[in-house]
Amino acid sequence: MTLSPQPAFITDTERQERLDRLRHAMEAKGIAAVLLGSTDTLRYFTGLVWHGSERLLGALITAEDLIYIVPGFEESKVETLPRLAGRTLLWQEEESPAALVAGLVKGQGLLAIDDAMPLFFYHALAATLSPARLVDAGPLTRPLRRIKSKAEIDIMRYAMGLTLEVHKRAHAMMAPGARASEVVRFIDEQHRALAGHDSTFCIVSFGQATSLPHGAEGEQVLAKGDVILVDTGTRIDGYHSDLTRTYVLDEPEADFAAAFAIEQAAQQAVFDAAQLGAPLGSLDDAARALLVEKGLGPDYRLPGLPHRAGHGIGLEIHEEPYVVRGNQTPLQPGMCFSNEPMIVFPGRFGIRLEDHIYMTETGPAWFTEPQKSAVSPFA
Repeated sequence: MTLSPQPAFITDTERQERLDRLRHAMEAKGIAAVLLGSTDTLRYFTGLVWHGSERLLGALITAEDLIYIVPGFEESKVETLPRLAGRTLLWQEEESPAALVAGLVKGQGLLAIDDAMPLFFYHALAATLSPARLVDAGPLTRPLRRIKSKAEIDIMRYAMGLTLEVHKRAHAMMAPGARASEVVRFIDEQHRALAGHDSTFCIVSFGQATSLPHGAEGEQVLAKGDVILVDTGTRIDGYHSDLTRTYVLDEPEADFAAAFAIEQAAQQAVFDAAQLGAPLGSLDDAARALLVEKGLGPDYRLPGLPHRAGHGIGLEIHEEPYVVRGNQTPLQPGMCFSNEPMIVFPGRFGIRLEDHIYMTETGPAWFTEPQKSAVSPFA
């Protein structure tokens, strides 16, 4: 096994540049302040990682200031965590963090709220401030997050490579009698060994269960001739990997081999359509046109493609930009997204080949080499 060297993680210099771009967007939109909750957007701009709860821990960003809003009893822990420099304001258990935030932005104009914050906190703010002053921060933060820097792409390429190696190891242990739960546990162990992080998710499906896009409930045991689908990923410095391989261990039956060839062609059609300036929806259209040409679909009808052809990836496993019908967002350098136009044959099998694309200044590039055949899952 030869893995590429681990790349440098995101620096505070890059995070400060992100804040500068956010402040520029705030000024252009007439936004006085942005409130971030315990979300991946908080991590993106400040480096602070915190799991959300009913207590607000986040950050208020203004044109001049970065203020961490922290429950009083969590101050000592927050002080130990990596984050951009900023001042900290505390609130105690009997106090209202919404009132604290409202006092900070009093008379300052519009407050944009992190679009991943819980609704109950929006209501608390709306009861303290005029609802007319509260706007969605998503239109400010999401366009920035969906264009990845070289450092982000390097980290995800490394993470994808680790998960591809885990797939190879899982493939090597597959044999009739293997239990899906055993494979899931093995994959988690391998991710921990290679990435220092557990599997963020893992789907292992055999036979008919592969026709369920997100897998079946309960235990499964691999039988001779079964189709195998494995979909898993991990995180490196917060950034996700996400890869799916579908294969058989022996010579494939004719109907599966024919369907596999169609899936390969659909994945290639998405890649070929991924040209700079093209709307994201046109990639989904390309996959569906290929399937219709082969007698599948149309639209979301089965046998065919039951869901969008891909999703953006980064600090969230599913984030903008989405490769979905009607999405007019044009492709730009730095966008990263999955290519997974799954084909489902209800009650029989499903085939999902999932690799990811990142957009360069000259067009699309693969994070990982696509699967080569139904019995040889790796390049």
